[in-house]
Amino acid sequence: MDVLRPTLININGRIYRRNIVKEEHYEEEEDFSYMGPSESEALEEDETCDSHFIEQTDKGYRCAIDVPSVLYKYIIGKKGETRRRLEFDTKASISIPKQGIEGQIVITAAQKAAVSSAVTRVEVLVESFRKKQPFTHFLSLPLNDSKVQEGFQTFKDEVLRQCSQDHGVDESIFQNPAKLHLTIGTLALLNDTEVRKACAHLQECQSFIRDITEGKALPLEVTGIEYMNDDPAMVDVLYAKVSVKDGSDRLQMIADRLVEHFVSVGLMVREWDRVKLHGTVMNTLFRKDTTVENRGGAGKPATSEREAFDARSILKKFGNYGFGEFELNTVQLSQRYSTDCTGYYSSAGSISFS
Repeated sequence: MDVLRPTLININGRIYRRNIVKEEHYEEEEDFSYMGPSESEALEEDETCDSHFIEQTDKGYRCAIDVPSVLYKYIIGKKGETRRRLEFDTKASISIPKQGIEGQIVITAAQKAAVSSAVTRVEVLVESFRKKQPFTHFLSLPLNDSKVQEGFQTFKDEVLRQCSQDHGVDESIFQNPAKLHLTIGTLALLNDTEVRKACAHLQECQSFIRDITEGKALPLEVTGIEYMNDDPAMVDVLYAKVSVKDGSDRLQMIADRLVEHFVSVGLMVREWDRVKLHGTVMNTLFRKDTTVENRGGAGKPATSEREAFDARSILKKFGNYGFGEFELNTVQLSQRYSTDCTGYYSSAGSISFS
């Protein structure tokens, strides 16, 4: 890291500098220093903690904050070093539930400013390590209509019949037809409370979605294929293009508004200015190693690196392929690595267009 140009992060309107401290237990442990007012101004500002309620007790001051149990270890640190450092620096006591038990981290001190300072430091740590957690859920628009599934199966059969000799093309890299979908955005929901919060926010989106769709299902057509990479001879993802039959941008509007809402409430990180609408039909992440499969480990990656495939013939022969038409009527909060009774991803929550 360039010490003259440290990484800055924004939490609740305040700017913090991130310092990297190497430790054995984690790849890296991060410490943060507040970059803002002078020390006297900061002390005065810390008297009021905007994000959490600090209550006065007969022994001083107390604040309880909700933190998913999976993040406790980052506040504790190796052999408790991080917590001890936080307590020493802020002159506050930090009580953390046992690992795996969902609860609240309780911060107490004789001075209100000490509690406020400790709360801020804990928030910074939580925010930093939360970003490193793999996503657990995603907002999806299901494409697994029976007509589209039939079209996809025909596409798969014809590609394997006509293009199976092309480099990297095999059956294992095709999408499961029951899980055809558009991904709107991903979320890392680390406990049941956060899942419920995401479901509640999804419900809040129903009104603007129905305004866009006029309270009706959205007629879509799935036609044409495109690739993600720059070189059609070295492709990792091939996807079907999805559009509204009347040529409007209503589907794009719905996707962008959903992302805008979930970013605004802190449940999603914006990656692009606009959502790229794509229904994956082939992905090298799906590739299986037949030698592993024969040993009973089907589905595990053959190597740490993805093996791209040559999509030039597929694009030439199936560039305008029609997978089918259907009416989209739902947005789902889908759980990663899951399957429901229909073969689609398990849903934590959903809203309808009509």
